Amino acid sequence: MDTYMERDQFTGSGNRRRGSQPQPRIPPTKTTVKGYLTSLYQARVRQSALQCFLGVVKCVEKRILYGYWSSFVPDAPGIGGPPPLTLLTIVLKDPSPKVRAGSLQVLSALLEGSRQFLSNAEDTSVPRQAFTPFSATLAASVRELHRCLLLALVAESSCQTLTQVLKCLAHLVSNVPYNRLRPGLLSPLWKQIRPYIRHRDVNVRVSCLTLFGALVSTQAPLPEIQLLLQQPGSTSALNTPGIRTPQELSHNWRLPARRDEDTSSPGEGVEGGTEGPCWLLQLCVSLVTQPREEPYSDSDAGGSGGASLEPSPVRLEALQVLAHLVKGYFSLAQTSLLELGQLSARCLAEQEPSVQLHGAKLLEELGTGIIQQYRADANTPQSAKRVPVCQVVQFWSEVLSGPLISALQNEQHPTLQTSACDTLSSILPQAFSQLPDKTQVLCITILLGLTYSENSLVKAAAVRALGVYILFPCLREDVMFVADTANAILTALDDRSPNVRAKAAWSLGNLTDTLIVNMQSVGLEFQEEFSDMLLLNMLRSATKASGDKDRVKSNAVRALGNLLHFLQPVHLGKPVFEQPLQEAMTALIDTVRGDATMKVRWNACYALGNTFRNRSLPLGSAVWSKEAYSALSYVVTSCKNFKVRIKSAAALSVPSTRDCYGDIHQFAEVWQALAQALEHSEDTEDFLEYRYCASLRSQLCRALLHLLSLCQPDDLPALRSSLSDQSRPVLQGFLVRYLGDKGVALVAGVDGAAGEEPEAEPEDGLMVLNETLTRLKGPLGETVLDNSEDLKTVVNFLEDVVRNFEQIQESDSKDSSLPLSNSL
Repeated sequence: MDTYMERDQFTGSGNRRRGSQPQPRIPPTKTTVKGYLTSLYQARVRQSALQCFLGVVKCVEKRILYGYWSSFVPDAPGIGGPPPLTLLTIVLKDPSPKVRAGSLQVLSALLEGSRQFLSNAEDTSVPRQAFTPFSATLAASVRELHRCLLLALVAESSCQTLTQVLKCLAHLVSNVPYNRLRPGLLSPLWKQIRPYIRHRDVNVRVSCLTLFGALVSTQAPLPEIQLLLQQPGSTSALNTPGIRTPQELSHNWRLPARRDEDTSSPGEGVEGGTEGPCWLLQLCVSLVTQPREEPYSDSDAGGSGGASLEPSPVRLEALQVLAHLVKGYFSLAQTSLLELGQLSARCLAEQEPSVQLHGAKLLEELGTGIIQQYRADANTPQSAKRVPVCQVVQFWSEVLSGPLISALQNEQHPTLQTSACDTLSSILPQAFSQLPDKTQVLCITILLGLTYSENSLVKAAAVRALGVYILFPCLREDVMFVADTANAILTALDDRSPNVRAKAAWSLGNLTDTLIVNMQSVGLEFQEEFSDMLLLNMLRSATKASGDKDRVKSNAVRALGNLLHFLQPVHLGKPVFEQPLQEAMTALIDTVRGDATMKVRWNACYALGNTFRNRSLPLGSAVWSKEAYSALSYVVTSCKNFKVRIKSAAALSVPSTRDCYGDIHQFAEVWQALAQALEHSEDTEDFLEYRYCASLRSQLCRALLHLLSLCQPDDLPALRSSLSDQSRPVLQGFLVRYLGDKGVALVAGVDGAAGEEPEAEPEDGLMVLNETLTRLKGPLGETVLDNSEDLKTVVNFLEDVVRNFEQIQESDSKDSSLPLSNSL
């Protein structure tokens, strides 16, 4: 501790505290030299100890380190005594800048990857009086980290240590759950670091931009950051390059903001206004494009292509901040859409590959931001703030007439080609249809050509981009484009790279989604023009891919379901389709029963349900029909994952006629599986599955009522056998509850496959039940012997369900009218 109290005694270069005055030079004596050497050796010992500590932090599991968190980071400032010995004590008190930097490195390593641990911090609720919860203690330590690191930022004079302070702050900002903390932590930090953007040292400037990138990317959009971005940015500190010392930073920051016409931009000075460009956006653009206002005295290592521009690390970090800003706060960046497009084009035209890559990434984020705006509900207020389609068309017209096409064709830089393909896939569909025909053809031609690239990354990106384009309304009805895309995807599906095959399977799933959409919108015209041989090749390739890795399999089975749904009698009548059809159904059944991941099995259940929608298939009489029903019945009763159970129950309720369910034994198996699944729908060892219980019960009730509406006299014994004295009240209670919910809570919270058709609106359960009762008592009942116990049992069960439901409804209506009657 004595060593830390001596920090102010040293006034050598790099160690002088802010505000201290230069001391007159004193001739060295034997005593002063000995003291200096002693302090130097002690600093080296502390530095070595911190290096050892850093090695321990990197090797030991984080969950073990977090048990000692309070020893490393305090949760309150030390008042009325010596400060606690923590990492922050070293950062603030040690006289050696290298030791302070070492402590900051240890703290950064501790903070890196700590998001899950720090997510427990919370201080938004009213504090408890009896005890302090761990969440509040952790939140206090987070606030103390912010306070101490801000003090270190202001006091630090060593450029190397200052860089470490900024890096440590970036790690902190990236991992803290600010949405669970009281606002106000980021505003002081934001204001303190802004002047360092013009620091004389290049490493400080880069670290400052890294911190800004962390601020605009963490949990975006944060309301506090949004307000800070909207503030005017024309402070003199930002307009003063080459700041060298903390005193200059502090002095310039305190100067009043200039608001004259030459420095202010449109919309600045308006509280909460977003009419003008964001000041951080303007700053980053100027760092990338504008020449330096004066030479810096640092090394400026890694210079850019132009000698007068900022060093390459600064420009790259500025582009990274722009990408984060566009991704998290697109509404603030959209006013500068065309300007950012021109900036990206300029970067793509440069010779340095890293600058080109960052320019392409910025373009991709801009395109993705536009798409996200148009994916929102058109009835929401946000739709009024969308970028107009005409402006989006202008944006992409300028981009595609620039160096992006050259980047796509640059075989010397496959990484750039990959990024350019991702950029090309982020075009808004509504804008793509309005681009000139030659531009559309150029984009498609280049992507089709890149699917045959020798580089697997380029091939994967091109195949994925085609999978995006195949969903465009202006392209999906073009049979030639669909056929060319299908051939390219099938070729990629046989690639040696698992990544290429995974992207190809995803694109094949999208392409088959398009086939289903066209079947419903265009009709037989499209189906007749589509090649039978190509359809057969797609069926065989998807079947083969369903035996691949899970990344490939999940989309391959989705594609199989769509293809089997697409098949028409003209296809099924050809012998060449007979064996591929059998193999495809076997692949789906094996996947449903197999031990693949739950996502794959979910998609397989969805695919079987999709297959059942094809009324041309011999469902119920085919050899594979019994195996398909058995697989779904097995999953609906035994799978641990409730989402898979929900989708299997949904598939079992798809067939629309009794014949589709096969003979009485097959119908009985399906009925008993659904009844058993409903009876045990709350039995699970994983408490996380309970959130899907209501959806599972609703889907099972819907499936049971559907089977009741189709049952025939021969099916009644199976229905009666499931209504034992033990099971009957349980099933009755679930059905009554389902009727009360009107079947609306079906599969809430279940993740669907890409391109999945929306679930059909649930039928009115009470109406289905009444129609079933009428049929059982009427035409169907007349064909059954009057003394049939099976019929009586089923009818009595359904009548009890209706009666109990009506009693509950009547009771609820009386309860709701009580306050009104009392008031009268």
